[in-house]
Amino acid sequence: MRSGIIVKKIGMSRSFSQDGVNTPVTVLKLENVQVISVMSNEKNGYTAVQVGAGKAKLKNVSKPMKGHFSKSKIEPKQIIKEFIVSEEMILKEGDTFSASHFVVGQKIDATGISIGKGFSGAMKRHNFSGLRASHGVSISHRSHGSTGNSQDPGKVWKGKKMAGQYGNVQKTIQNLTIINVDIEEDLIFVKGSVPGAKNSYISLKDSIKHKLPENVEKPAGLRNSKTDNEEKQNDVAKNLENNDLSSNEAKINNTDEVNKTDLESKQMDNNDSNENPASKEAKTTEKNNQETLGENKE
Repeated sequence: MRSGIIVKKIGMSRSFSQDGVNTPVTVLKLENVQVISVMSNEKNGYTAVQVGAGKAKLKNVSKPMKGHFSKSKIEPKQIIKEFIVSEEMILKEGDTFSASHFVVGQKIDATGISIGKGFSGAMKRHNFSGLRASHGVSISHRSHGSTGNSQDPGKVWKGKKMAGQYGNVQKTIQNLTIINVDIEEDLIFVKGSVPGAKNSYISLKDSIKHKLPENVEKPAGLRNSKTDNEEKQNDVAKNLENNDLSSNEAKINNTDEVNKTDLESKQMDNNDSNENPASKEAKTTEKNNQETLGENKE
């Protein structure tokens, strides 16, 4: 059993397939969804993952929750939920979820708080058909009818379908289909409607009534885990070291070449200085004679 994620409902849109079929979709976005803490059998008696999403202001966070977030070195989250997972699907604190957690075509279950519609009648709230609009019905066409029993028990049973507040309760819609996934923008497109108003937070989990696809990432689809960051940092350090070594070798080669040229020039100067003055005068006279001969020829 994998961990679920918390997403933010952006709104409704449409998606066109290659055949031109129009499908209504709900757009859901991941907002820095991270693992806050991990529950284990040794400490807690069960295995679960505590996930947080969004960003909360510090002034709205209580002292106990500030300590809870600081312990895991994570910024305060706006919403926190706990997902029970199997032992082989446990994650690490600080792991960040990605939209790649789900794949196209996968079935999921979405849980959220439905839109509140205030005090509603029985026909709207419970889909009653109403009374007859004919003889004998006096201005009570939309009433729900009788509610109580006879003298025994002489009361209205709890849970009776009557008028009352409609909506604003936790609802779970099962077997929704993933139409598309945008990993760069962390967007998930789900076929159909999802419970909750716009900008509300919804939890998504793998469907309990369908098998998990084989190409799903396990234990989860992560974006920036600690191990990945450490590997990247090590790679960067190695690259820097290699660049430094290569630059040092190039510098050494350049200095060797410069030293060689300096030595050659010094040797030439020494040879010139070691020559006899008589030989130098002979060379100069020969040059002068050649120049005079050239002038006379002209």
